Amino acid sequence: MPSPGPDAIEHSERVAALVAADIERAGGWIPFDAYLQRVLYEPQLGYYASGIRKFGKASAGGDFVTAPEISPLFAQALAEQLAQLFQQVPARIVEFGAGSGVLARDLLAALAHRGIARESYFIVEVSADLIERQQRQLANAPVRWLAEPPREFEGVMLANEVLDVMPFKLFFKRNGVILERGVVLQDRARGSFAFAERACGDDLAAAVAAIESQHGGLPDGYASEINLLAESWMRSASRWLKRGALLVIDYGFPQREYYHPQRLMGTMMCHFRHHAHTDPLWMPGLNDVTAHVDFSAIADAAHGAGFDIHGYTSQAHFLLNCGVLQHLAANYTPQQSGALQRLVSEAEMGELLKVLCVGRGVDAPLIGFARGDRRHTL
Repeated sequence: MPSPGPDAIEHSERVAALVAADIERAGGWIPFDAYLQRVLYEPQLGYYASGIRKFGKASAGGDFVTAPEISPLFAQALAEQLAQLFQQVPARIVEFGAGSGVLARDLLAALAHRGIARESYFIVEVSADLIERQQRQLANAPVRWLAEPPREFEGVMLANEVLDVMPFKLFFKRNGVILERGVVLQDRARGSFAFAERACGDDLAAAVAAIESQHGGLPDGYASEINLLAESWMRSASRWLKRGALLVIDYGFPQREYYHPQRLMGTMMCHFRHHAHTDPLWMPGLNDVTAHVDFSAIADAAHGAGFDIHGYTSQAHFLLNCGVLQHLAANYTPQQSGALQRLVSEAEMGELLKVLCVGRGVDAPLIGFARGDRRHTL
């Protein structure tokens, strides 16, 4: 693991002091999602809200690379799906959590190359630091930033690697009882933390009970995550999207795979300078902390909110269905060929990332799900 520099350590110590104060005010314990809200989204200090470099190669100080940053082929293929949707709905786009702004840049270029008269491109971003970075990336581009999602929107909404970074809850099963895992202060002077379990609230207990009723009891010692905030976000999307489609692209599984009895420790992962580790309490504020998406729960939330489920497949199938090989052939280079391998290989992003499309007022079938549609697994 690379060692953080003095400035990074000082930054983490400031974040840790906030968390310690939260724990003391709460009587010695806070739930893990409250911890994540602080270390990821605290203004000016949280991982996604500070000036820490997040996206890009390790050599440039980044912690991870998203699919759009690997190659413009990702946006070029995605543009094919948007072009089909724009035959039915206005050519308007809302992108949630646009990261470095690369997807917006490449998607605008791909749509312009196809001669699509795009009406508007909005970015909904909660991080002031990321807005500044996106604005530099998209200087002079026809993009507007919004503090919150629009209402009664007609068009296409995009959420690429957004749900997996929403604060999630941790649970642990001991002696047949579901407990909620939270954070306690281990050493006030050193600002170090530890995990501890408490009785869980009704919402978490009900969510785990629903999983066990559908897929069988989980074994003692089983630990995992539930992202109630992501499910709530999807239900809220039904108020934002009046007509059109919402594409969710993220790491995840259907519920039966997510909560398989052999997946004993869940999916939580942290990233620091392209090194993956499993300790979210190490250097708070310096790490990306994620958990995979339960796509069954997200699809259920969407359906319950009145959305139609238009498709669910792997990123590999989606990109291939959208003609990514043809885009590569049109501008072939060995570098882009290698990039495509990362995007579609089952050993890399091709199978790990999934694509879910929900919406209303849109006729199926959609080209991105023409082959390999897995809605039956949700």
